[in-house]
Amino acid sequence: MTTTAGLIAAADAHSAHNYHPLPLVVASAEGAWMTDVDGNRYLDMLAGYSALNFGHRNPRLIAAATAQLDRVTLTSRAFHHDRFADFCTRLAELCGKEMVLPMNTGAEAVETAVKTARKWGYQVKGVPRDKAKIVVAENNFHGRTTTIVSFSTDEEARADFGPYTPGFEIVPYGDLAALENAVDEHTVAVLLEPIQGEAGVLVPPAGYLAGVRELTRRRGVLFIADEIQSGLGRTGATFACEQEEPDGVVPDMYVLGKALGGGVVPVSAVVADRDVLGVYQPGEHGSTFGGNPLASAVALEVIDMLRTGEYQERARELGEHLHSELGLLTEHASGAVRAVRGRGLWAGVDIDPAHGTGREISEKLMARGVLVKDTHGSTIRIAPPLVISKEDLDWGLEQLRAALS
Repeated sequence: MTTTAGLIAAADAHSAHNYHPLPLVVASAEGAWMTDVDGNRYLDMLAGYSALNFGHRNPRLIAAATAQLDRVTLTSRAFHHDRFADFCTRLAELCGKEMVLPMNTGAEAVETAVKTARKWGYQVKGVPRDKAKIVVAENNFHGRTTTIVSFSTDEEARADFGPYTPGFEIVPYGDLAALENAVDEHTVAVLLEPIQGEAGVLVPPAGYLAGVRELTRRRGVLFIADEIQSGLGRTGATFACEQEEPDGVVPDMYVLGKALGGGVVPVSAVVADRDVLGVYQPGEHGSTFGGNPLASAVALEVIDMLRTGEYQERARELGEHLHSELGLLTEHASGAVRAVRGRGLWAGVDIDPAHGTGREISEKLMARGVLVKDTHGSTIRIAPPLVISKEDLDWGLEQLRAALS
């Protein structure tokens, strides 16, 4: 049972088949490397879809978690605990906002943002009851709850989960004119990923996010930025929204998750000013585990690590190198790579189907000791931990070139 084949067979027999993982079984990990039950080592170039921005078992995060485990792990929100105020205060400061509403998973945070926008629309904007509309983008990925898949355009994620939640309008990503036409008197929010991750690391046209910010402010609509994958250092800045030229943009609401828990515990949050999150009264929304002591302790350490700027700088510098090397693949005579997109230590690589599917390339890379994951058939995503060394990154790219040749 402890062999790779035995453990995979047991998982297949006793767990729902809602994932199609690569055929390895991880037993331990540290930094940017994982080791399977057979002793094989792999370079992790996925980083848990950005949940592991600071690497596996980061010593600072493990120390923070261990210290908290010896004190208290859960009180529920029925009582205060001594890490909660610092967590909310410092996260609000990191975002340049006033208030935090903590949850656990990214999907919970998106659901919270949706509820917040609707409540704000009714209580502050004056939208008639049950008429609130939120505008979203095609090819979005914000989670997998019933409400969230209701505004997905991915039929694989959406099919057979109806009836679907109303109140959303979908427009093409990057199209400001379409967005302008969709916003009406009942619109309470525009919900976007600054870079669409699951869709293949799609970067919007220059000026798009600034245009969204201007439009939403002019029309009295909230701008919600889902920075669950793109935020907390991944793109070379604390938030991808900061990188919009010339001065960055600041949304009304940040939706955060993944890296906020440091790859140790699930931590998510909605962060906004008092005029938005102040609409809540006791009993109207909550989470037993949201903002628990263990989560707060780990997230506080994540926030402190981000305040130095070193991880953002590392992602920016190594990201420039990553994209320079990947760009050369698009010029190769073999034509194996059709396009490369992304920012910082985050890239989507489109594979020419003649050279294999994204899954096949991922399996070839696994055989060479590198772990990535495919999306939408012909694309692989590359997102190593921000702590990866340049030498390891170059070795991983060398394996990619070999797998494609």
